[in-house]
Amino acid sequence: MARIAEAEREGWLGEVEGLQVSLAGAREKVAQLDAEDQRSKSVVDLGMPTLRQLTVRTSETTGPCPTA
Repeated sequence: MARIAEAEREGWLGEVEGLQVSLAGAREKVAQLDAEDQRSKSVVDLGMPTLRQLTVRTSETTGPCPTA
């Protein structure tokens, strides 16, 4: 910010524009890193199957034994 202010004071218009582009890119990168940090810290609940859910699945897949 100080370098942008100095460039504006000195009338270095090209330098002002370049510094502003660099500053915008740096801010965007910081935002991306912050978002990634938040995603990596979030907890994902995968759930825990109950015994009833497990037994229903087992009985549906095996079924009764065929008779000869």
